Amino acid sequence: MAYGILWLLVNAAGRLLFRYRVVGREHVPAGGGVLIAANHASYVDIPFMGAAVRRRMWHLGRQDLFLPVLRPVIQWLGWIPIRQDRLDRSGFGKAVRLIREGKIVVIYPEGTRTPDGRLRRGKPGVGVIVAETGCAVIPAYIAGTREVLPLGGRRISLHPIRVTFGTPIDFTEAAQRLSGKDLYQHVSRTVMDRIADLGQVAPPADPVERQSAALSRKAE
Repeated sequence: MAYGILWLLVNAAGRLLFRYRVVGREHVPAGGGVLIAANHASYVDIPFMGAAVRRRMWHLGRQDLFLPVLRPVIQWLGWIPIRQDRLDRSGFGKAVRLIREGKIVVIYPEGTRTPDGRLRRGKPGVGVIVAETGCAVIPAYIAGTREVLPLGGRRISLHPIRVTFGTPIDFTEAAQRLSGKDLYQHVSRTVMDRIADLGQVAPPADPVERQSAALSRKAE
């Protein structure tokens, strides 16, 4: 009931203040376990992603997001705390269990909010979950939240917010020919490229490409 009330409040506030829209909602199945992977630009990504479909969602997020007194309540509402200093087997294990139970789990593959609006390279966690569950991944692009509350911002600005879902990505074939880090990296790159396509933005630059670009700028 509490989750449902919050869902209604976020939708109402979104439509009233931020011209909140959801595109591609039909790509999220009405039942069954699935992983949604989205870009991350603001703290308000989480409530507006959660309000995008009627099914309840669980969100992976770093363990220091909330004050200790709030953490039990936020976890009850669907937050899965993740350590960032290593691959958190406990947190990812909970995400795997939830997907196997037919739930929706949301992951932000970049691992943290972007400081400049550009997409960052995805971390291997999304690939770990796919390898463990065999689930499809639904890419999503959240637009406008950085303008509403950017990294380091303290005031909320009124700016349109749009959540766009893409078609599910099936990694069954990739899992048959790849394993371990190779599979994780393939999943991560593919997912981030699809997120970039949805947002019509540049995909994350490969480390080698970034190094070459830096050398070119120095040469100039």
